[in-house]
Amino acid sequence: MAATQETNLGNLEALLAETLSASTDAGVTSKLAKAQELIQSIKSRQQLLDQGVLSKFRLDGKVAVVTGAGQGIGQALAHGLGEAGCKVAVADLELSRAETVVAELQAKGIESIAIKVDVSKKEEAEAMVQTILAKWGDLDIGVNNAGIVYSTVDNHSEDIPASQWERTMAVNLNGVFYCCQAEGKHFLKKGYGKIINTASMSGTIVNHPQIQSAYNASKAGCVHMTKSLAAEWADRGVNVNSISPGYVDTALNRTEALTPIRDQWIRETPSKRLADVQDLVGAIIYLSSPLSDYAVGLDMIIDGGFTLW
Repeated sequence: MAATQETNLGNLEALLAETLSASTDAGVTSKLAKAQELIQSIKSRQQLLDQGVLSKFRLDGKVAVVTGAGQGIGQALAHGLGEAGCKVAVADLELSRAETVVAELQAKGIESIAIKVDVSKKEEAEAMVQTILAKWGDLDIGVNNAGIVYSTVDNHSEDIPASQWERTMAVNLNGVFYCCQAEGKHFLKKGYGKIINTASMSGTIVNHPQIQSAYNASKAGCVHMTKSLAAEWADRGVNVNSISPGYVDTALNRTEALTPIRDQWIRETPSKRLADVQDLVGAIIYLSSPLSDYAVGLDMIIDGGFTLW
């Protein structure tokens, strides 16, 4: 039971007992006694829930960081972790975006901070973790979600500029590794931690009709790096897993230029829709919770069935 709820029920129970002892009206006394019975029933029910499987999804008191959390998928994951009980560090390349999400979380009573970070720079990934440790003294969950994509129907690989290839790898592969490394150092010291990387179904399939060889290669690398770190760190208490979303309905996919492609994506998805960002939150909560302690190197594809065909 949440501490505030337990305190409120305790206060109400005490008030009822005091009023009951002072009452001389038989009708009022009877109603007060029934109210006491109801409170006891609520407390008993809550105690069962607190001890049951659903309680194991709670992350009360845990500290989490989400990169790329200023918008889209990362924003939804930050909210989900906060609602599950975490203190949340909202990390993003654009500080203003991170601060906006922090304001949203704080409006829900979720303790959070905004951190500006370019994950492609090792020193900034390390500084991000140190900022969190300085603020809260611990870190339990690292969700490495920041990523970029350059993809169009005619973005042919023979014409991709070196700068585009290098930036894609710098963020989607190097950046994820630098964050894993910085988080992992702390987790390995304390013997426990959860790392969840955002890969993509593009690490498993070749997307069409858009051409995005750099993105696909970076996400395939992310999946295999996740598995490699998972195998290396599992016996030291650190779980490393990944989620691989399919096509997600975010602002980046709502441009007019992508409308014909979006329609094709939907037609070719068994679920006949794009993912909502909320479709990914449950997986993150599971992979952050004690229930996933035996999940090692899992790549959870959440794509509405797209990769089945």
